[in-house]
Amino acid sequence: MRIFIATFGTETNTFSPIMTGRSAFMGDRDWFRNGATDHPTTMASVPLKAWRQLAEAEGHEIIESVCSFAQPAGLTLRGVYEEIRGYIMDDLKAALPVDVVLLSMHGAMVAVGYDDCEGDMLAHVRAIVGTDAVVGTVLDLHCHLTKKMRESANLIVLYKEYPHDDIEPRAIELYRLAVDTAEGRINPVMAEHDCRMLSVWRTPHEPVRSFVDRMQALEGKDGILSVSFAHGFPWADVPDVGAKTLVIADGDAGRAADLAARLAQEIWDMREANEASLLSVDEAIERILTAPPGRPLVLADVSDNAGGGAPSDNTVVLRHLLDSGVEGVALGCIWDPMVVSACLEAGAGETLTLRVGGKCGLTSSDPLDVTGVVRGVTDELLQVGLGGGRSSLGAAAWLEVEGVDVVIVSRRQQTFSPEAFTNLGIDLSSKRAVIVKSAQHFYNRFVGVASEVLFVSAPGCVRPDMAELDLPRAGRPLWPQVADPYASA
Repeated sequence: MRIFIATFGTETNTFSPIMTGRSAFMGDRDWFRNGATDHPTTMASVPLKAWRQLAEAEGHEIIESVCSFAQPAGLTLRGVYEEIRGYIMDDLKAALPVDVVLLSMHGAMVAVGYDDCEGDMLAHVRAIVGTDAVVGTVLDLHCHLTKKMRESANLIVLYKEYPHDDIEPRAIELYRLAVDTAEGRINPVMAEHDCRMLSVWRTPHEPVRSFVDRMQALEGKDGILSVSFAHGFPWADVPDVGAKTLVIADGDAGRAADLAARLAQEIWDMREANEASLLSVDEAIERILTAPPGRPLVLADVSDNAGGGAPSDNTVVLRHLLDSGVEGVALGCIWDPMVVSACLEAGAGETLTLRVGGKCGLTSSDPLDVTGVVRGVTDELLQVGLGGGRSSLGAAAWLEVEGVDVVIVSRRQQTFSPEAFTNLGIDLSSKRAVIVKSAQHFYNRFVGVASEVLFVSAPGCVRPDMAELDLPRAGRPLWPQVADPYASA
C-alpha cells in the first residue's frame, strides 16, 4: 500500500494584528520541504513520525511531503497559502497512484480569500486522487468543522485533550481507521452536530474530564469508530465558528447522527458548570499578596497567549505588578526581540533602561519603560512543547525589574513548561507566583510546581469574553451571545 503524508497548518485569529507570511511557515520553526521524520521531533512532525513508523512496520510505502506549521497569528497571505498548497499537490501528483492520504492540519487556518483552508486542501486532494483513495486528516480540537471537509475526506479525527498531549494517539487512531478502510474492513460514515456555542473547555477539569472519558469509551462499540468534540476557535470571524460534535460510524449514518446529537446535548447541559473562574488583574495581584508561603501560585495571562494568535507583548499585567510593588514573581514570556538584542549585547550583570513590550498595536497596550538588571542571557531558550517535542523561544534574556523576574524572548511562542524559566537560571520554587502567557497548554507541566493554578483575564488579543466577540459572519446565533441559540434561529 502507498501512503502519502504531509503536515500544513496554523491557527488563525482574525483579530490578531500580526499577518502570517512566508517566513512564518518557511522559517526555521517547523519547515521541511520533505524529510521531517529524519529530524528532531516537533509538534508538527509528531503525526508524520507515527505514520511512518506504523506504515514501515506493516510493509507499506510512505511518500512524505511538506511539514510546515506556523505560529498562530492573523490571516495567512493568499500567495503563501497557495504556494505551500501547491508543493503538497505537486508531490501528490508525482506520487500517484496512492491508496491513502493522511494530512495533519489545524482546522482553523484562514487565508486571504479562503475562510476554510483545510476544506480547500482536502478538496484539492480529492480532485487529484479520485474517489477510490482513502483521505483522512487529524485536526486540532480548536477547529472549524466544515461541510467541505466532510465531503472531501473519508475520515476526520480530532485531538481529544486540551492541553494537546494526545497528538500521537490521535494520529495513530487516524492511521488505523484509514488502513482498515483501504483494506475493506470498515465503511466509515461521518455525522456532525452544531452545538452553537462559544466557550473554552479545559479537559483536565470537571465536568469536561468525565465527558471526554465517556466520549472515548463509546469508541469501538456498537459500530462507533471514532468520536470527536470540536471545541472550535472563537477568535475567528468565519461562517463555521463554534463548537460541534463529530461521530464516525461503520456504515450507519443514522447511528452517527444520533450519537452526535446526544453528545451535543450533554455539552449544552454542562455549559454553566464548565464556565471557568477568571480573575481580573487587580484580583490576581491581591491573590499573590495574600497567598501563604510555600509553592508558588501559577497564573495564566490567557488574553496574551501567542498560541491563540496574540503578540505576547502586552504589558498590562507587568505594569500592575510593578505599580503594586509585588516582589518574588516570575513572568514570561514577553516577545520583544529588540530588548533581547540589547540584553545580549550588554551581557549578564549589566543594568539597562529599556522600553519593553507594547509594540504590536492596541491589544499590546503601551510600551513599559523600566530599569533592570540583566541576570541571564542565552542564544536559544528551549522548552518542552506540544506532543513532547522541542520548542524554541529563540534568543532570550532574564531581566530583573524591581523584584520581578521577566523572561523576554525573540521568538513568539507561548509558555509551555517551567524550562522557559529554569533554563535561564530562575528558581521557581523560591517565587511567590509565576505568571505565564498561555491559556491552557502550560497546565500539565506547571501544575506539579504550583500551590494553585489561576486564570487571569486582562486586556489582549485573545480575551475570553465570548459574549462580546464580534462575529457577524458566524451566520447563526451562538451561546452565550444569545441565551438560546436554537430559539433565536
